[in-house]
Amino acid sequence: MKKAIIVGGGISGLATAYLLQEKASARGLDLEVSLMEKENRIGGKIWSIKDEGYLCEWGPNGFLDSKPQTLELCAELGVPDLLLRSNDDARKRFIFSGGMLHRLPENGVKFFMSKLISWPGKLRLAMEPFAPAPPTGVDETLADFGRRRLGKEALQKLIAPMVSGIFAGDPETMSLKSCFPRIAELERDYGGLVMAMLRLARKKRRERAEGKVVSSAAGPGGVLTSFREGIQQLTDAIGERLRCGTVLTGHTVVGVRNGDSVPYRVETKAGEFDADLVIIAAPSYAAAGFLDGMDRQLASVLAEIPSAPMVVACFGYERDDIMHDLNGFGYLIPREEGMNILGTLWDSSIFENRAPKGYVLLRSMMGGACFPEYIQLPDEEVIRRVRDDLKTTMGIRGLPAFIRIFRHEKAIPQYTVGHGDRLRAIDERLRNHPGLLLTGNSYRGIGLNDCVAAAARAAAEGVEYLAGR
Repeated sequence: MKKAIIVGGGISGLATAYLLQEKASARGLDLEVSLMEKENRIGGKIWSIKDEGYLCEWGPNGFLDSKPQTLELCAELGVPDLLLRSNDDARKRFIFSGGMLHRLPENGVKFFMSKLISWPGKLRLAMEPFAPAPPTGVDETLADFGRRRLGKEALQKLIAPMVSGIFAGDPETMSLKSCFPRIAELERDYGGLVMAMLRLARKKRRERAEGKVVSSAAGPGGVLTSFREGIQQLTDAIGERLRCGTVLTGHTVVGVRNGDSVPYRVETKAGEFDADLVIIAAPSYAAAGFLDGMDRQLASVLAEIPSAPMVVACFGYERDDIMHDLNGFGYLIPREEGMNILGTLWDSSIFENRAPKGYVLLRSMMGGACFPEYIQLPDEEVIRRVRDDLKTTMGIRGLPAFIRIFRHEKAIPQYTVGHGDRLRAIDERLRNHPGLLLTGNSYRGIGLNDCVAAAARAAAEGVEYLAGR
């Protein structure tokens, strides 16, 4: 019997372990899969916390249904009937600018009617087809791309808030090609974003007339999807179906090295374990520590991938205490507005069963790459700053009936300039270690769908490696 060890019990590790066992079984491989997680629970940053009738997500709150990976996994697990789609109003998203919330326009007509961007800013956006071409051989930042193609105002009010909302990142350091490869591809193939959308829209109409289904010109889109009892239902379902292996919680891995009679030996605080295949699904900074003794050069590159900290503040209010309309997803705030929070999600408007009847749940984010020092603020100061910002943005003056503060010292990997070069260097070093694989959101996508897709690739590669031994 061959042995595989998965290091990390978040969604990446769980999905990898489950898919590995399924693919190995389909190939007729006799394989024992063990998953090691340092915490005493599985799920990683996926943790749905129920308290006083509220359901607070410690980390991500769902996935988009426009990509197949997670939906296919749910179908394999037999849990598609438990899925919960976001409410229709969640399509409404807002930006706080100039003392008010502006709804993000959904089409060109509404965009030119919107007061979010000034008329000079709109005219600059209209000049996008005439923007200069991207610099050759340069890993352009999102900020440089925004200024070059769309103008300074669009960067400040559209691109920068989006980057903080998705990556908790700083557009001045984030790589366009690594963060949004589809946008870089559209510019390369069509010469600009407007031209790309026009030509893809024509293609979409033509293919739709032929009975085909295609994605939108602007990107994947989709409906945010979770579970009635929270996204943790997904990781719990995977854990329950790891039938041919062992889930070892409370096992802290300290190193991975070459074995004597087997390819690898995984060292933990509880002992040592031999393996034919090792897949590290922990964050890159943790993987760097595991591998430093075996390949210092690989560990050094892994350690170069930074992560941004995040403070999440969940506030529950009586609905009657909030005069503002809550029909929407929530809002983001440009840095220039001088607020403490990056934005607020109206969680109980996005999904049902997130707050007691007559109450609402708001989830505000602080910190990120632009304000890393906020992770050090005491709870009292976090609460004060969030209350001040909610008063400014939404006019909320009353005291919250419910408060929970979550802290993530290393919340989201940052795909900064040079990320593509780092990935190539990692791949090159891994060629020296057959049977050692890396997966997770540190590399080629931070979203839940990205993690599941990467897990599928790692499981397929792992089975091919084992089948060839």
